[in-house]
Amino acid sequence: MRRTKEETLTWLRKISGELSTATVKRLEDTLPWFSEMPPGRRSAVGLVAQAGITSFIDWFEDPTATPWVASDVFGSAPRELLRSISLQQTLQLIRVVVSVVEDRAKAGGELLHDAILLYSREIAFASADVYARAAEARGLWDARLEALVVDSILTGEYDDELPSRIAALGWHGHGEVSVLVGTAPRMLDVDQIRRAARHMRADVLIGVQGSRLVVVIGRAGTPHPSDDEEQAAPPPVGFLEIATQLEPNFGPGFLVLGHDVASIVDASKSAKAALAGFAVAKAWRNCPRPVHADDLLPERAFAGDPLARATLVNRIYQPLKAHSPELLNTLWAYLDNGRSLEATARELFVHPNTVRYRLKRVGDVIGWDATGTREALILQSALIIGAIAEPDARGRRRARL
Repeated sequence: MRRTKEETLTWLRKISGELSTATVKRLEDTLPWFSEMPPGRRSAVGLVAQAGITSFIDWFEDPTATPWVASDVFGSAPRELLRSISLQQTLQLIRVVVSVVEDRAKAGGELLHDAILLYSREIAFASADVYARAAEARGLWDARLEALVVDSILTGEYDDELPSRIAALGWHGHGEVSVLVGTAPRMLDVDQIRRAARHMRADVLIGVQGSRLVVVIGRAGTPHPSDDEEQAAPPPVGFLEIATQLEPNFGPGFLVLGHDVASIVDASKSAKAALAGFAVAKAWRNCPRPVHADDLLPERAFAGDPLARATLVNRIYQPLKAHSPELLNTLWAYLDNGRSLEATARELFVHPNTVRYRLKRVGDVIGWDATGTREALILQSALIIGAIAEPDARGRRRARL
């Protein structure tokens, strides 16, 4: 029997409660994720489904009265919906609602059937628009939060909320962290940097500080892997190799990588080293790109960087002095004599092979090779700064007198 539009509306309003109940029942039967939800969230999703049925009846009465159907359906519980289910699950929800209405409205005639199809299309596009706007807003918020976190790392101004902010950004880095500083390109493609980092099994935090682009790099992986996972996992990629892969995403100019630190909480130390190196990299005529901040220790120390001075003393001068004054004196003589083995041997009254052996021992102790031009500069800077930092023995004797 054909019904008029008015009769169909009356009938739909009469069975709206029954449709809502049938919809919730079918959601429980056909969608596992709905049954697994906590009661509060399940109730919020049920409200949205009920609002969809009510909105359809109002829209069927006057399709021009509510052109933006999302305001009716998602207005009942927008936050609960967006936090509870994904866009894919929302479309599954719409499919179930439309299916229930179609099953019960077969007697409504072709007019009602066409209206259901048209409305389902409108509500699907509307839901996609709601999620798109939510994602855009979340993206802007994430960008501001990420900039705040990177700024905190650069300044070293930590507070109790920093770990939670980092976690909110979805940081997957575990273990050691390093900071990469370079020039920001004209057109920054953040997604490209993230894709390149993921390809190297790394996670990144990205910030732009004026003309500088700062990238905090952490190795992505399982925080506490099992023995089997640890054996199956490929060896971690070095930070310098990661920086080399990210290099095309930076603008022209110098690119400096800070030293490794234990965790994201200590990233400020790596950032300070990278920033100090970036400021003085122009003093190295053939500075590579990227360059490690520790390779710029002399320039950083000459510019007054206290971290570079402390690194030179603690990693070169003091270990050599504590290990063997003989090695320290040999290194002094070798560098003062223009890295000449024969001249050093004559000054120390030893054979050149003895000088060669001692220099090899120097490399074993501190990890730098004195026979290399650049490393010789680093070692000589360390000796000078270490000697300056030594307390004056004569001054102490006068004080005792």
